[in-house]
Amino acid sequence: MHFRITGLPAEPFAELFTLSDEALAARRAVRMVADQAHGYPCRISLTDAEPGQSLILLNYEHQPADTPYRSSHAIFIREDERQYDEIDDVPDQLRRRLLSVRGFDRHGMLRDADVAQGTALEPLVERLFGDGHIAYLHIHMARYGCYAARVDRA
Repeated sequence: MHFRITGLPAEPFAELFTLSDEALAARRAVRMVADQAHGYPCRISLTDAEPGQSLILLNYEHQPADTPYRSSHAIFIREDERQYDEIDDVPDQLRRRLLSVRGFDRHGMLRDADVAQGTALEPLVERLFGDGHIAYLHIHMARYGCYAARVDRA
């Protein structure tokens, strides 16, 4: 079964990089500098920031469905990144992590979920999409719980 993984579009976040630290704080966002490799995953490009790179940490509503599963969480974004959008390809950022994958129906109701190492993501995606009621998947970083990416059938 073919699948498509997408990061977030860059455009809605572009203005944030022009704001002062005070203006970011008013939006409950923070400018940060990566101090280690693989600790700051950009949700636009689905790549990790290198030490010294600047990012913004903000709260993002990744599940806007009008259901009890409506949800938001903290995410990192980097400036001038291109949205990750690939078919049948898992980015290294996800391969290196323990992932929680949640399957939602077309109404935004959770139908199934499981945890897998990123190196074993494809079999889990195939199993979840084997349920015809599941319309899309959300991948989360299992340890921190933050939203990582969306998966759709391709």
